[in-house]
Amino acid sequence: MLYLEFLFLLVMLYIGSRFGGIGLGVVSGIGLLIEVLVFKMPPTSPPITVMLIILAVVTCASILEAAGGLKYMLQIAEKILRSNPKKITFLGPIVTYTMTLMLGTGHAVYTIMPIIGDIALKNGIRPERPMAAASVASQLGITASPISAAVVYYLSALSGIAEGLTLLSIVGVTIPATFIGTIAMSVYSLRRGKELKDDPEYQKRMEDPIWRERILNTTATTLNEKLPASARNAVYIFLASLAVIVIFGMFPSLRTIEGMPKPVDMATLIQMMMLAFGGLILIVTKTKPSLVPEGVVFKSGMVACIAIFGIAWMSDTYFQYAMPAFKTSITEMVNAYPWTFALAMFIVSVVINSQAATCKMMLPVGLGLGLPPALLIGIMPSSYGYFFIPNYPSDIATCTFDITGTTKIGKFYFNHSFMAPGLIGVITACCVGYALALFII
Repeated sequence: MLYLEFLFLLVMLYIGSRFGGIGLGVVSGIGLLIEVLVFKMPPTSPPITVMLIILAVVTCASILEAAGGLKYMLQIAEKILRSNPKKITFLGPIVTYTMTLMLGTGHAVYTIMPIIGDIALKNGIRPERPMAAASVASQLGITASPISAAVVYYLSALSGIAEGLTLLSIVGVTIPATFIGTIAMSVYSLRRGKELKDDPEYQKRMEDPIWRERILNTTATTLNEKLPASARNAVYIFLASLAVIVIFGMFPSLRTIEGMPKPVDMATLIQMMMLAFGGLILIVTKTKPSLVPEGVVFKSGMVACIAIFGIAWMSDTYFQYAMPAFKTSITEMVNAYPWTFALAMFIVSVVINSQAATCKMMLPVGLGLGLPPALLIGIMPSSYGYFFIPNYPSDIATCTFDITGTTKIGKFYFNHSFMAPGLIGVITACCVGYALALFII
């Protein structure tokens, strides 16, 4: 019966994935109701901590966007890219990775991707090379960000298990691991595909007068827009928030409150910090609050929050119910072959399109199996597998932004531009991460 109920869980996740975003959350709600009322599974608690982390971080990042800070960051990134155009296949993915690391979300990629494509095109470089890798890098950087919901949830769940574990311990593994993964897929991308002048799709478009006009006369840039000083100040305040969070994460004594048996946990502290620094940006830059909900970051973040609400609650209810029966056999397999748990995380991520939801769903399973924190942290990048099926918004947008047609979803659906960079990036990051975690954790 447990296997049939697990099949039901997968079916509900698949149905939800067909709708995406909010659809994932509400369809999972249907599955949760059936689990409880039909299969008689005791409901677990909803993923309140993860949702509140996302709300706080998205709120602060959305205020940064409304204040013009995101455009200011983009202008700096574009200056770096345009000053080294021949290195775009390396610098493009590094820029998107860095922006995600700083913002805790990969949705800023929409604004930088047309610029990456424009630089590649104007320098005779096949745009697929930097663009596909940059799209993957923007998501690979999530497990490296000290303010992403995935990292903060890992910290809150593991801090009571691994003595001395801090925020710096986790990002000390995930940052170098995912960065090396980004470099590895950039190296692969240097020579992938035919040169632009030999690409049949590009040549076909150049024969079409409409496409030819668009290709030859398109210029994507943010440099011609003059931003107010408040945009720069918003970025400085946001960067200060990251520095303060890391410092408080490194020194638990700073979080000690008289009368409390333990220091304030980092999940709670980050929520407070993000709200407070969001308020500080709002006041200092005199940003209109009405502009905040209109940005890309806010809309994408709220959709992610609803999706995680349903997905994580439904999945956690099943696994808490089924774990006693599965524990022995699964533990033996994972202890013998650690990569199998990474593969399980990867497969779950392919279905649910969220690293935070994957971590919330799978970390309790790993802890229930008695897996060591070093293994769980080292393979954390395997929570990014949703490039496998090319339906994620950033991947679809990247295909659209590449007006040469080199970045595409293939005839057979799975032979798309993001598959090879994604596999190289994730596998490299997991291997490096596990090796580092054995020394650091």
